[in-house]
Amino acid sequence: MIRRQELAAFLRSRRERVTPEQTGLPRGSRRRTPGLRREEVAQLSSVGVTWYTWLEQARPIRVSAQVVDAIARALLMDPSERAHLFALAGVVDPRPEAECTALSAPVRRLMHRIVPYPAVVQNGRYDVLAHNRSWTHVFGDFDAMEPRDRNCLWLLATSESWRETFLDREEMLPDLTAKFRAAMAEHGAEPAWKELRDRLLAASAEFRELWERHEVATMSPHVKRYQHPQVGLLRLEHRMLWMAPLMQAHRLIAYVPADDETDERLERLAELSGELSGELPGE
Repeated sequence: MIRRQELAAFLRSRRERVTPEQTGLPRGSRRRTPGLRREEVAQLSSVGVTWYTWLEQARPIRVSAQVVDAIARALLMDPSERAHLFALAGVVDPRPEAECTALSAPVRRLMHRIVPYPAVVQNGRYDVLAHNRSWTHVFGDFDAMEPRDRNCLWLLATSESWRETFLDREEMLPDLTAKFRAAMAEHGAEPAWKELRDRLLAASAEFRELWERHEVATMSPHVKRYQHPQVGLLRLEHRMLWMAPLMQAHRLIAYVPADDETDERLERLAELSGELSGELPGE
């Protein structure tokens, strides 16, 4: 009951702040309600007026993810408001990451200033949301990949080039699979998580065998070894900057040298790639 009341109050507050002009509706000459009327929200969301009224009255009615999605769009909710709406409604957002890939300018600048060290922004599924050019030169051209393939667990399980480059792959794949299983405990009903798991089960016998072990693990820093075709062995440690509460489970990861030889080789790789000019993308 408390959650239904919170949901009702939240919907009313969001409805009152959206003007008809923002949604393409005429204002009319006799409008007394601040913002939108209930019937206008129902119209924009393609739901019944009575049903929406009951929702704002905190009545015990069922709501689906599709309807909540339609209401969020009708009320022009930003990502934080949308996430709050789904939490109050008690349903899983069918596209929870849809609005979360837009990173702030300070995060992007930090990521690019880390050059010559590889840096990347990931979400909880290990999707690569953004990266600097040093990441490209060490781990491959992610911009040339299909969007759904830009995932570190997917590549570690299926990519031949990653199989050859990652010298500790036999330890890394079980570890990453266990971390993915642990993280999925909170996201098991979300379509994007289920899609990634099912793709991996279908594509990789190794992943299937590891998944059936039901092992779990948590985040822990450790040295990883990569055999780069141009500069040789790289020994890297990852350091994470968590971006919560703005984006839960999103993190900026910097791969820093574990020894002086790796530091020198990353510098040389940056020089070979023309990365030490100090110019940021878009500047």
